[in-house]
Amino acid sequence: MIRAWQLYTGPDGHSHAVPGTIQNNHEGADADSIHFEETPAHSALDWHRAPTTQYVITLSGTLEFVTRTGETFVIHPGEVLVAMDTTGTGHKWRLVDDQPWKRAYVAFKEGMNINFCADKEPAEGERL
Repeated sequence: MIRAWQLYTGPDGHSHAVPGTIQNNHEGADADSIHFEETPAHSALDWHRAPTTQYVITLSGTLEFVTRTGETFVIHPGEVLVAMDTTGTGHKWRLVDDQPWKRAYVAFKEGMNINFCADKEPAEGERL
């Protein structure tokens, strides 16, 4: 299983993070697009939302993410961010090591099964 974090917009309009894994079900998944980016070491990006629902697969670099409600988590190389917070108050990130952030963005097709399995069940009113 691949370690992952899902960012989603809760009913309160804020981004929330849930730890979990991407399950290997040996099935292919249709994607709208894939592209690669590299950001220099020590970079950061202030408050923003995901432009589309997507996997963000970290190839190098270690990042700290923060939501407006103060939720904080760290993504390491080989881990996946399931970015679904396309509305609401968003999140920000910063690189916390001396490596550039190399990553692949894989945009989901509408209705695609993302195979994300949360480490915990959502609280009342939360959705994943």
